[in-house]
Amino acid sequence: MFIRKVKNWVIIFGILLISSPLIEAKKIGTGEDFNWLTQAERFLEMKDPSIQRVTLGALLMGLSCGLIGSFVVTRRLSLFGDTLSHAVLPGIAVGFIWAGEKDNLALMIGAGIAGFTGVCCLGMLRKFTKIHEDSSLGVILSAFYALGICLLTRIQKMGYSDQSGLDSFMFGQVSALSLNDLAGLSIALVLIGLFIFLNFRQLLVTGFDPEFSKSIGIPNDLVQFGLWVLIAFCVISSLQLVGVILVSAMLVIPAATASLLAKRMNFYLAFSSLLGAVAGIGGTFISYTGKNLPTGPIIVLFSAILFLLFLLLRPEKGVFVRWLKGRSESSRIRIENTLKAAFQILEQDDFQETAIKSLDLMKKRGLSRGEVETEIENLTRSGLASKNLSSISETKLPAQTILTLTPKGWEYACKIVRNHRLWELYLTNEAQYEPDHVHEDAEKIEHVLGEQTVRQIERLLKNPKTDPHGKLIPSIDDIHRGNLARPSST
Repeated sequence: MFIRKVKNWVIIFGILLISSPLIEAKKIGTGEDFNWLTQAERFLEMKDPSIQRVTLGALLMGLSCGLIGSFVVTRRLSLFGDTLSHAVLPGIAVGFIWAGEKDNLALMIGAGIAGFTGVCCLGMLRKFTKIHEDSSLGVILSAFYALGICLLTRIQKMGYSDQSGLDSFMFGQVSALSLNDLAGLSIALVLIGLFIFLNFRQLLVTGFDPEFSKSIGIPNDLVQFGLWVLIAFCVISSLQLVGVILVSAMLVIPAATASLLAKRMNFYLAFSSLLGAVAGIGGTFISYTGKNLPTGPIIVLFSAILFLLFLLLRPEKGVFVRWLKGRSESSRIRIENTLKAAFQILEQDDFQETAIKSLDLMKKRGLSRGEVETEIENLTRSGLASKNLSSISETKLPAQTILTLTPKGWEYACKIVRNHRLWELYLTNEAQYEPDHVHEDAEKIEHVLGEQTVRQIERLLKNPKTDPHGKLIPSIDDIHRGNLARPSST
């Protein structure tokens, strides 16, 4: 469910980026010189005040959204952040009507009042009704956002002279980022940091075990309300950079990415804020050096790309890493099955012959000629066998590949057969399985048994010589002899 939600976010961000020329999201820079290297050099020099302002703002926004977003994700408040970001839209419109012009302070005050009102409405619905929280969030989101659209439409028809660009708050307007906006972002970061530092244990307990926190006297509702207010403050202070539509994404994506890496909450907070900061600065850099790339959507898209990279490439559990590991595991199992089949063919001739024909392998493995040739090639490349072609026989059959196991291949084949037959004997002797019911289970276990486990089974079974079917179990001497002599277990 969680991964599906984040994937939905990524799709939305891609659509918004594609449609960016239509939504008129603003970008940083003059746009006069589109040479990438020149633009990159200007950005890295940081001499332009507008670059300094926007980069600092993106950094502060990324840090604050990453910090508070950690609790948004762990407490499953993603829809709450989306609701708040949409709830401030009517406040922006009311602030404009109140000031009679596009005054940033009035707009932010209006957004703050609207956000606080939205939080209060959610609290009242939660306290006085039995409506589920997700339904309450849906009601507030749709109602406030619809009201905001109606007010913006009304403003356009009232003929205000300074109304142009008002709708850019929906998608961000970095070109209008002021020192007051930076002060708001700084205050938001400080308040969020202090709140988390002073209430870290309370936030952990109330988030992961609300019933226990109540029993030890922690005011759950007060902690939750304080968290809501800070989320609202973070959303409002970030409007100039990414806008109403996308600000909730910055609360979710860095924290979702950090959840793929961190297991402890303190590291989770650090990773989330760091990823938010990286997304802010990286998105700003790409927007400045690119042509017609809106800053707000690019910041969000950069954050989404970071999420996808960690999802695919994180150590051990990354999707791509696991896929590669699975392919390697499948290749290893195929090699082991071919070696086991080779051992069984030699066993049929009482180990008097050393050569194995590809036709015999085809019959034993139940594979086509091409598949067996591929398996033989894999064995040869791994140094487990050597091969050559037989001459055409009197029966006019096509020439066959003749496989000969190397000492390394012989040892490996003995180990696989030993694992298989020991496990069959263990199931019949210790688990009371019928001898004809143990083969399929042993086919799977033989590939995962470690040497230590095999030694323990041997000691438990008192170093057996044969399996339940009377077939030889290769001994340690057979495995380490390194030749094709008849196993000494006979």
